[in-house]
Amino acid sequence: MNPAFRKKIKRNDRIAYWVITLGGMAIICSVILILILIAKVSLPLFFSPDAELHASTRIENAGQILAVGMDEYQETGYTIDVNGEVRFFNIVDGSELDRSQLSSKAAEQKLIKVDSYGRLNHVLLWQDGTLTIEQVVFKPFFDEANDNVRSIDHQLVQVAEFAAPLVTPLQSLARADDEGRQVRVDLYPGNRLQLQLVESTENFFGEEEMTEAEHQLEVKFSGNISALVLSSNGQQLYAGSDLGELCRWDLSDTEEPVLLETFAAFRDKRAISSLNLVFGDVSLAVGDASGQVSTWFPVRNAAGVRVLTRIHDLSKHSGAVKALSPSPQDKSVISYSADGLRIDHMTSERFLLALGENDKLKTYAMTTRGNAIIGLSEDGRLLSWTLDIPHPEISFSTLFGKVWYEGYDEPTYAWQSSAATDDYEPKLSLAPLIFGTLKGTFYAMLFAVPLAIFGAIYTSQFARPRLRELIKPAVEVMAAIPTVIIGFLAALWLAPLIERSLGSMFLSLILVPAALMVSIALWQAARKIEPLKQVERGFEFLAIAPITIIAVAIAAALGPGLENWLFAGDLKQWLFTEMGTRYDPRNCIIIAFAMGFAVIPIIFTIAEDSLSNVPSSLKAASLALGASRWQTVWRVILPSASPGIFAGTMIGFGRAVGETMIVLMATGNTAIMDLSVFNGMRPLSANIAVEIPEAPVDGSLYRTLFLSAVILFVMTFIVNTVAEIVRQRLRAKYGRF
Repeated sequence: MNPAFRKKIKRNDRIAYWVITLGGMAIICSVILILILIAKVSLPLFFSPDAELHASTRIENAGQILAVGMDEYQETGYTIDVNGEVRFFNIVDGSELDRSQLSSKAAEQKLIKVDSYGRLNHVLLWQDGTLTIEQVVFKPFFDEANDNVRSIDHQLVQVAEFAAPLVTPLQSLARADDEGRQVRVDLYPGNRLQLQLVESTENFFGEEEMTEAEHQLEVKFSGNISALVLSSNGQQLYAGSDLGELCRWDLSDTEEPVLLETFAAFRDKRAISSLNLVFGDVSLAVGDASGQVSTWFPVRNAAGVRVLTRIHDLSKHSGAVKALSPSPQDKSVISYSADGLRIDHMTSERFLLALGENDKLKTYAMTTRGNAIIGLSEDGRLLSWTLDIPHPEISFSTLFGKVWYEGYDEPTYAWQSSAATDDYEPKLSLAPLIFGTLKGTFYAMLFAVPLAIFGAIYTSQFARPRLRELIKPAVEVMAAIPTVIIGFLAALWLAPLIERSLGSMFLSLILVPAALMVSIALWQAARKIEPLKQVERGFEFLAIAPITIIAVAIAAALGPGLENWLFAGDLKQWLFTEMGTRYDPRNCIIIAFAMGFAVIPIIFTIAEDSLSNVPSSLKAASLALGASRWQTVWRVILPSASPGIFAGTMIGFGRAVGETMIVLMATGNTAIMDLSVFNGMRPLSANIAVEIPEAPVDGSLYRTLFLSAVILFVMTFIVNTVAEIVRQRLRAKYGRF
């Protein structure tokens, strides 16, 4: 050979070697970088919350201050003292900005207590028993005269005022809603609760009238009332006693308040020291004398009646819980005791932060955005902390375990990323999505694997070469059909067709195998006729195809009549009433056909190539020893080709796991955990496609969707790794074919 030509060949080989090596490394690096990217986005879900001291200033007359507050930008704070004076100041340096005087109808009255709720609403109990609700309003604006620098304007708005009662109460609560409904509750000695309701209504002439009503609330406590709380709309009242008892009233009916229940909350009769409602006013936070914080909400019992049930246990303080307050943005609960503040998230039961352990706080408040807390210590220091709690509702238990959500009768796996109101409880469990992924893949593989492998066996071992040249390219062309087309046809054509002929479909599952078995038995006798022997030499499908078609036609004809006879003409209703199973038109039957159709070409092609590449000498030796064609295939060909067949099956499995468009269009996208073939599901891939357009960037939902992508990646990686290990072992056992 010409040395120059040989040198050129070697040079080209080296170039090809490096090009292939660099290309392969680039692909591997790209895959690793993709994994790092999606893992980087999802990793902050599990970061620990943090708090940073924003400012600390001294304040005069700290002993007279009853309440503090701060705007959401952490620039302006305020205090309310016993003289009813509101002082606004700069958070950073403590310099005074403004003062406003609150007043009641009774002149020269002192404030006894301030109860804060909602968005900077303060219920003020004056010395003579007068009760007012004052709201502090911060309004940011941009001053054009000062280079559009942002400034914050503040003002005080009186929301409601209640006249002084004849006898000064021990404790008073009040709430007012946007519709003009005002509620006041007064506690007197002897567990006497006095309810005052004021409602604004329109008369016949469209004029606004005020309707007032007073009620004496019934209390069935053995001990004395130690804690009270009203819902923000004033329609629910809760009370706790010093003997661990709880009761609640429904105040929505102005004419007749209803006592819903009274029960012993704690068997050891420890005192209930504090009550408050969690954001949304569904769950009740309870703090007791032992320092335990727990949350309760109504759950339906065996009789169908909703009763308060202890659901979550949160922080444990070293002493009695003095106060509880909800976060205004999520289901977090702030508990206050002698050992400082503790912040927990109710749903995830995560302990988030501890603040002011050594500061001996006297009072505190959280901003309306939930991003900061201001507190007043006993030594007169005003402390403000900036909070960094990005994903309090996320934990391993909420992502992968059962959680008892508000309104549910038991713990469950649930995915619900949004709702009609802002105070809903996020449900971001990935368990039903992983289950849906595996369920859809299982039914698709159940349909695709037998057809693909048996088709590959027949095409490679039994069919004539000319027939093989037609079948294999036709099946491979199936892989080129866009999955969106398959999903579209499955959703709009196949699903209604199966729903209309459900009885016929089930009957065909019986008739088709039965017809094939009977035809095979008859063929064993008929095959002795010489002309018929030619049919089974590569043309068996000519006998099987008409039998299958006839069996399907008979099932289609007899199905409706059989459904009328056995199921009163409605098989779907019978499944629901007798079997407790709902029939979803877009269910796993549709997925089995649609996704199986998409997976078959991959498995068929790889399996057929593996079977065809088994050396013909092995087949000839088996036939020479007297084995039949099927015995040869079963005992010789299949074991030799098993590495390739298994690899094709696993690649098809990975293809089904990652499928998006078919399951997105052909399923009901319901995130439920039910093995029934008549129900739909929501797999991880479809969930990402559905949710990602509406997910706020860097929010909990956004990062959880990226975590879903990580899980999909890991699932396919594990499947492919296991497949490769098994394939190598099969290869070592049966030879390199």
